[in-house]
Amino acid sequence: MTGIAPENEEAISAWDGPLFDRFVEYRHIVVGGLTPHGEKALELYPPAPGDRVVDIGCGFGDTAQKIAGLVGPEGSVLGVDAAPRFIEAATAEAREAGVANALFAVADVEAAPLEGPFDFAFSRFGTMFFANPVNALRNVRSAMVPDARLCMVVWRRKTENEWMYRAQVITERFVTKPDEYDEPTCGPGPFAMGDADTTSHILLNAGFRDITFTRCDLPILSGRDLDEAVEFAMQLGPAAEILRLQGDRAAHLHDDVRAALAEGFADLVADEGVLAPSSSWIVSALA
Repeated sequence: MTGIAPENEEAISAWDGPLFDRFVEYRHIVVGGLTPHGEKALELYPPAPGDRVVDIGCGFGDTAQKIAGLVGPEGSVLGVDAAPRFIEAATAEAREAGVANALFAVADVEAAPLEGPFDFAFSRFGTMFFANPVNALRNVRSAMVPDARLCMVVWRRKTENEWMYRAQVITERFVTKPDEYDEPTCGPGPFAMGDADTTSHILLNAGFRDITFTRCDLPILSGRDLDEAVEFAMQLGPAAEILRLQGDRAAHLHDDVRAALAEGFADLVADEGVLAPSSSWIVSALA
């Protein structure tokens, strides 16, 4: 699959570059936090044995491997992601795990035709970063059989997700996102589909119907201890993006930000680590 929408080039550069590196470093936190939301979605809307499934924004491919087990040997999963390094990792890990019915391809879903038809489309936090989500989801819908289900998990509003938002508020006491920067960003951002009305409008315009939203509130382990939670906040998420885009201009503030984050996270410390609230929408729609 080829083709990249020009408006997505910057986001893809970020996901295939600095964000991939940080996802690898903090994979135990990121995947550990995202997985329960995805598993809840698959409990509510499981694909059927034998289904042909597309996993949109598949990342490391762990969800695609899970779905491959649900659909069984008669079914298949195609995991797509716009970042080649994620697809390389997903392909290698599925091969190592002996999962034969999950394949992976590099694709900007907004621009590249998908090799359907699919009986089911799934996404765990992979649809919020499109510059033009209507075009992307219309492309997904065109590759689905009639009445096929789309199930996607997206973050609710940032104020409902303290595991990321609290760090942003603390960091903005010292520094804010610059008006001009050279580094690539991740696109519209993780909360682009946090408003149910906005997301319904996107899906209706993409050709979906029977849209439903199920709220999923779960704690996320954002660090095995306070030090790791602070470093994670400074490496991934909205606070981290502020610091990354500021670059050397904010380097002298890092120690102050680090100390403020430690103080601000203190009430989240539990026996197992730093636990913070998170909230997602599990969205279902029919093609």
